[in-house]
Amino acid sequence: MDGIAPASPRDSAEAGGPAKARAPVSADIRLLGIATEHLARLGPKRVTVVAVAAEAGMTHANVYRYFPSKDALLDAVAGRWLRDVETRLAGIADAPDPADDKIERLLVALAALQRDALANEPNLFAVHLDATVAARPIARRHRVRLRSLVERVVEEGITSGIFSARDRERAIAYIFDASYRFTHPLAIQHDADVPRDLIEARFGAVIHAIQRVLRAGIL
Repeated sequence: MDGIAPASPRDSAEAGGPAKARAPVSADIRLLGIATEHLARLGPKRVTVVAVAAEAGMTHANVYRYFPSKDALLDAVAGRWLRDVETRLAGIADAPDPADDKIERLLVALAALQRDALANEPNLFAVHLDATVAARPIARRHRVRLRSLVERVVEEGITSGIFSARDRERAIAYIFDASYRFTHPLAIQHDADVPRDLIEARFGAVIHAIQRVLRAGIL
């Protein structure tokens, strides 16, 4: 009796059989996905670890193995968004544009991404705002990364001769101080009802002032 060799996984897939199984999604990623959906639908106050755990098919005690508190879980959701923001800003910092153009584009993007989140994902923005005001770890790490990007652009501007800043640290601090009203989430929420074109015009004037100070070597 002639034997028939078993079909290989590739043969089975090509014949319409079962395809190669995908790698299982890790528990923490599943929890983040569920928490993201709950946050968008319910808002931060109504999200519960018990409900997230139930949808994930685990006990709420098991959730705490990955996230020690509800705040930590929601901060992790906001953290994924912040990493995307930071990636976009890094793309600006790494671009070949002159440093004075980069600082403008970076600040404008930082403000716009947060205003968009407030308008389109208000519950996510609420977590970002709360973490910032409370200075929780996710917000502190974000601040460090932002400072690193601004420092990179300022250093490039000084090296290229576009900026004449005498004290790098004071120049970086000035950029954050001057742009605070337009880039800090608390101020962005405060101005939520101000027409966007008016905000952009006011911010444009502030950015031009920042560029003039950096070029003039006042600091």
